Amino acid sequence: MSTFVPATRVSKIKVSPSTAAAARARELKAAGRDIVDLTVGEPDFDTPENVKAAAHAAIDRGETKYTAVNGTPALRKAIIGDFERRLGISYADNEICVGGGAKQILFLALMASVENDAEVIIPAPYWVSYPDMVIANDGKPVIVECLQEMGFKLTPEALEKAITPKTLWLILNAPSNPTGAAYSRTELQALGEVLLRHPHVFVLCDDIYDQVWFRDEPMTTLAAAVPELKDRILLANGVSKSYAMTGWRIGYAAGPAPLVAAINKLQSQMSSCPSSISQAAAAYALAGDQSFIETSTAVYKERRDYACARLNAVPGLSCAMPDGAFYLYPNCSGVIGKKTPDGKLIENDLDFVLYLLDGVGVAALQGAAYGLSPHFRLSFATSMEIIQEACDRIEQAVRQLQ
Repeated sequence: MSTFVPATRVSKIKVSPSTAAAARARELKAAGRDIVDLTVGEPDFDTPENVKAAAHAAIDRGETKYTAVNGTPALRKAIIGDFERRLGISYADNEICVGGGAKQILFLALMASVENDAEVIIPAPYWVSYPDMVIANDGKPVIVECLQEMGFKLTPEALEKAITPKTLWLILNAPSNPTGAAYSRTELQALGEVLLRHPHVFVLCDDIYDQVWFRDEPMTTLAAAVPELKDRILLANGVSKSYAMTGWRIGYAAGPAPLVAAINKLQSQMSSCPSSISQAAAAYALAGDQSFIETSTAVYKERRDYACARLNAVPGLSCAMPDGAFYLYPNCSGVIGKKTPDGKLIENDLDFVLYLLDGVGVAALQGAAYGLSPHFRLSFATSMEIIQEACDRIEQAVRQLQ
């Protein structure tokens, strides 16, 4: 009997650590363990009622057929309007692409451009999928560590040093998963000065969390801060995080027309188009009443402030205050080298995360999965009651270390 052997591109990459951690937490819960799960980056809010009503209305109108590969005219118009209204950036209709989630758009952008070990600069800590996406498309991830004392942000000096003749992309994710760190306009302009000196480098701006925003200074993005770079930037976003629409699977991007055309060409052979009903809901979400974002962000901010204060009060832990998104990335260097109550040595952040899971039933993700140790990631896209319980258990676990 023949045995299936996966293609090399499959064997070179790994399953998403966040997906694996969430699955492990579900397994333990199913087995009867009392698990507090802070691994999932998914809003605990339901999709707004008016957005759901827009989807029902689309069904009633019979909008249940294939759409254009690049999305419905209504959705493209809403995307263009949203970027213009919030960021002051103008795009043409042929500069918009729509996919089954922002993740698909990011992968297609790399598939459309990366080959022959082209280099992609990825600041660390990074979203776990970026390096594997690059590797799967025959590229070379170039990881640049951005330490906590640097605000977890790429500096112009580090960017300059990382660029080579083979550099094709820089990936900027802000606010960041896993840190919530974001760049000011001044910081973006400083990075832009470097990029303007290297016209062969394109920038993939993953702004999926840009409306979960806590700072007084308005959110901005590289294309708005440095307009001269606009023709080298793919600005990716989606409705999953801001509008609690993760399962609707609608992401989109705006960028240079030739790149967008290449993405659309690939999608035409891959999934044809996203769900017509999801597109109708997304168009309504982007163009309609935006009060849900203000309300949900205020709740996220309250959770952030509470959890950050609690963790900073635990000896051995320190937690930077995120600018946006719904993650914390605490530093656990103060517990490395200590022993658990059963005598096991905590040698790294993976050991610590496993101790939290096995010892007190808190599911978190190790910083090594995001390219920067010793840290661990917690999601506060869950109820205050769960966050309080998680903080109580983490404090208990740390105080039991010897």
